[in-house]
Parts: sequence; structure tokens; C-alpha cells
Amino acid sequence: MDVLAPIVNDGFAFGRIAAANALSDVYAMGGEPWCAMSLAFFPPELATSESDHTITAILQGSIDAMLEAGAVSAGGHTVEGDELKYGLSVTGIIKPEHIARNDGLKPGQILMLTKPLGVGILATGVKANWDHAAESEAEITTWCGKLNKGGAEVIRRLGITGATDITGFGIGGHAMEMAHASGVCVELRMADLPLLPHVLDYARDGLIPAGTHANARHCISRTLVDKDADESLVSLVFDAQTSGGILLSVPPEKVDAAAEILGEYGDLAAIVGEVRKARADGKELVLK
Repeated sequence: MDVLAPIVNDGFAFGRIAAANALSDVYAMGGEPWCAMSLAFFPPELATSESDHTITAILQGSIDAMLEAGAVSAGGHTVEGDELKYGLSVTGIIKPEHIARNDGLKPGQILMLTKPLGVGILATGVKANWDHAAESEAEITTWCGKLNKGGAEVIRRLGITGATDITGFGIGGHAMEMAHASGVCVELRMADLPLLPHVLDYARDGLIPAGTHANARHCISRTLVDKDADESLVSLVFDAQTSGGILLSVPPEKVDAAAEILGEYGDLAAIVGEVRKARADGKELVLK
């Protein structure tokens, strides 16, 4: 189950993003969504206004994503609240032999990411109506509304055992979570991280949300950061994502095949790092 507050202004786009975000939990394990229940928190005035079609647009966007995923809408629940929020509770189907988990990383595997990073920072720029705000909102709509079907297909076809979707803890937080569960160290190459347009400029302008700072504070004691690292790039590593891509831990001999499958779905196949043996100093994340 995942519930979001709006990160874009268009109701249809928000509904699709919220659905894609929830569906990703199933895709990240290699599963296929089967059914979904809507969870809607709406201010009363939206329901009583005959001229405001926001609720309809949100539900239409969500159904659009469900249909693309092949999932059935199984109704839902609505709650009156002061703040607009929407999400899904998703049930999926998976074959036991095709499950990818947080604890499935092995030293020597290559880390591949299927979407660009920076949604949290970009959304902050949109809210502030910063330079390129309209373009930034369009990028958020495109990438956050994209389903992670390609990553799930890689898991199923290639037998990938380690994967996660990148959401609220950022790529750094989620990679550290996987490293801890697997008893290994994850090395990320910051220069190779795919970034959304204008994200680095926004970060250097100080448009970094509170959640990103909180992630960094939580993870930094178990992180080894290169002494020459760009502080803005380090912030991006911990940027809280909405409906981010899937981080796949791929054996070297399967990297080309994984990239080919992701290409079929229009996803990125960005090689962003590698899984290493556990370090003697206990650091679980290395940023180079």
C-alpha cells in the first residue's frame, strides 16, 4: 500500500503517478499486479463542488495505470480530510522461483537503474515556481507516471535475485537497506547517476526538500563519501523519490541482456555501481 500527496498540478497525472508508485512494490519483486483498491483522502469541498472535476481526473488517471498494468480495480475507500492524498493497495501474483528481494545481492554484481533521479528536488522547484518549472513538471509527469514493467520483466526472464524500487529513502537509502540485508557493501558512482533535467541546478540553488536532508542524516554514519565529492550530488543520492525506477543487481554476464529487455520497455539501463564484499569498517554504502 502506498499513498501520496500531489507532486503535480494535473489531477489525471497525479492519479496515474500515485498508481504507478503503488504498483512498483509488486514489480520490484518480479511480480505482476492482479488487483488494486483505491485509497482516497479528499477535502469535502472537492466532493461538493459541481465545477471541480479533480476527483474524477485523479480516479481516471489511476484506472489508466491499472489497465496498462493488467490489474483489476477492486473498489476502494474514501476518507474526508484537510489534505488531498491518493494511493492504492495492490495485490500481485508471483512465482516463488522468480522473487527478487532486498537480501539478494552478491559481491561482483552490477547495479542498474531504470529511471533518472531527482524527483524530490524537481518537485520542490515546481512548487516554488522556479526557473523551468513547467518543463520540470512535464518531466515528473512522464517519468513518475511510467510503470516499472521493464524491471519486473528483467527479474523474471534473467532470474535476478536482488532488486528494489527507489522511493522515499532515495537511491542511497534503499541501496544501504539492501546492503545491510545482504551482508555486503554497495558502491555507487555519483558521476554515472542519471539525473532529470535541471535537478543539479536546483540542488545548487538550495531547493532540497526536508525529506532528503533527513535521509542523509540517517544514512551518513554508515556511508563512506569520497573526499572530493560534489555536495549537491551527495544530496541527490539521498533525494526522496516518488515512483522512481528499479535498482537491479545483475550478474556481469547478464548485463547486456538486461539492457536489451529494458530497452524494449523504453526504460533506462544506467549502470550506477557495483556490489562489493562487506567492509571491515562497517560502512555499507560507498559514494565515489
